[in-house]
Formats: sequence, structure tokens, C-alpha cells
Amino acid sequence: MASIEPLRQRPHGPVPLQDHALDNLRYIRETMERAGSFTAVPGWGGVAMGATALAAAGIASHAPSRLIWLVCWLVEGLVAMAVGFISMDRKARAAGMPLWSAPARKFLYSFLPPLIAGAALTVVLWQARAYGAIPGVWLMLYGAGITGGGAYSVRVVPVMGICFLILGMLALLSPAAWADMWLGAGFGGLHIVFGAMIARKYGG
Repeated sequence: MASIEPLRQRPHGPVPLQDHALDNLRYIRETMERAGSFTAVPGWGGVAMGATALAAAGIASHAPSRLIWLVCWLVEGLVAMAVGFISMDRKARAAGMPLWSAPARKFLYSFLPPLIAGAALTVVLWQARAYGAIPGVWLMLYGAGITGGGAYSVRVVPVMGICFLILGMLALLSPAAWADMWLGAGFGGLHIVFGAMIARKYGG
């Protein structure tokens, strides 16, 4: 008489409880990291922001007056913000994630206050004719915003913020004639370098 084979083979041994628990903990940790990080930081958008800043540095270095120099950089700031926002929106949509998530709001709340302080200090320094201090203040406060917001983003972002802080300190200690060089190196060079790194590792 033919024997009846079971439909399902029994496993050779039970899965160790420790391995099962470790798999669950790893999954929970990765899920929490994704949920708690603002991952829509623009990569190629950062590169584009850097390119516009390099162009602005070239134009501003030939400005016939300090007022035109200031207007050139203020316009560049508006252009860079528009490029950054559009890039973040596209990246979030491509990933199927909401742009204004809880991590995004935390990033924004940490990033905006130093920028507001920078705008106020620009007015004060301009009225005091302390033109040479403006580039260093811009770089340092932008770096402070990036570093603070980077606590809720991918690891490379706060590193970029620290680099901005260092450049800002160097700009404050340098002759005023070097202003466009430091601004180009920061808003141009750092955005291009770190934007490319973010695009390669975390997507565009």
C-alpha cells in the first residue's frame, strides 16, 4: 500500500527566537528612521543652486556699486530658494511622500530662524556701513540653519552646515575684497559638492 506524503515539509528546526526578535527590531528601527528623517533634501537641485550662486558671484564681483552688489545677491537668494523648493517638491512626489511631513516641518522650523536673523542683521550692517561683515554673517547663519535642520535629515546635511559655518568665520576674518570669493565658494561650491553627494547616495 502506497504511503501518503505530507503536503508541507516540516522545517528542520524552529527559528531561534533571538533571530526573529532581531529581525523585528531591525525593521522597526529602519521604519522609524525613514519616518523621522526629512529625506526630500534636493540633490541635483542643490547642484543647480550652486551653479546660480557661482554665476551671481561672477556678476556681483563686477557690480558698479555696493547697492547693485547687494541686489545681485538678494536676487540670487530668491532664485536659489525657488529652485530648492521646486526640487524638494519633485523629489517628495517621486518618492510618494508628503512634502510637509512632520520631519519636514521640524527641518523648516530649525532652518528658518537663522535666515530671519540674517535678514535683520543685513539691514543693520548695511545701515552701519559694515559691508565687509555681511558675507560672513550670511554664510554662518545659513550654516546654522542647515546644521539645525540637518538634525532631522540625512547625515550629510549637518556636515554641509558645519562647512558653511567654517567658511563664514573665514570670511569674517578676511578682507572685504574677498567677499564674492567666499560667497561663491559657500553658496556655489558647497552646494554643488554636497548636492552631488546627496543625489548619488539618496537620490535626486
